Amino acid sequence: MARASAPPVLLLTGFEPFDGETVNPSWEVTRALQGQRLGAAAVAAVQLPCAFATALPALQAALDAHRPHWVLALGLAGSRSAISVERVAVNLVDARIPDNAGAQPVDQPVVDGGPAAYFTGLPAKAIVARLQQVSLAAELSHSAGSFVCNQVFYGLMHALERHPGVVGGFIHLPPLPEQADRHPAARPMALADQVQGVREAAALLVAGAAELHRPGGRID
Repeated sequence: MARASAPPVLLLTGFEPFDGETVNPSWEVTRALQGQRLGAAAVAAVQLPCAFATALPALQAALDAHRPHWVLALGLAGSRSAISVERVAVNLVDARIPDNAGAQPVDQPVVDGGPAAYFTGLPAKAIVARLQQVSLAAELSHSAGSFVCNQVFYGLMHALERHPGVVGGFIHLPPLPEQADRHPAARPMALADQVQGVREAAALLVAGAAELHRPGGRID
């Protein structure tokens, strides 16, 4: 009797806590979805270090180990109040604070000689519309910052240039309620809502949802 083939993999990554935090919603969401099936995909969860020197090697090791069909990287954006679907990764590291290893590089490229930027492979506007449809705070973002989140986003898209057919991108998550005191300008979002939002986004990604071509830009 022939053995059933393994399902294709959705690689989901989140970060360890950083900057004195004790929790990072990106990892809490990622590990909550570990092993689940989302449509045709089986979720593989990987925690990335919040350190410039080791984040991209850890990401590459995860790509090599899991050989995913889809990759969704998550990170915390402490100043935001919505699930933020990132559109653009830039070839820039400019750290406002030290990473978890104490490094604080300034005005450095993510990849020497790499393109100035990469666009996401996610159906970003379609994801935002779906999350809003199910009453979750969601927004389209045109900047992933210049810290380790942007480094991983750029490094992911650069790595996927060598893996035709693999689709990936990055989503920033707002703080959890227990982080409210550290992020007073943001509106926290419950973990259950963040898990639901990422599940909805991943389901659209796995299903090959078409992008929505409707206004989503900014003039400021």
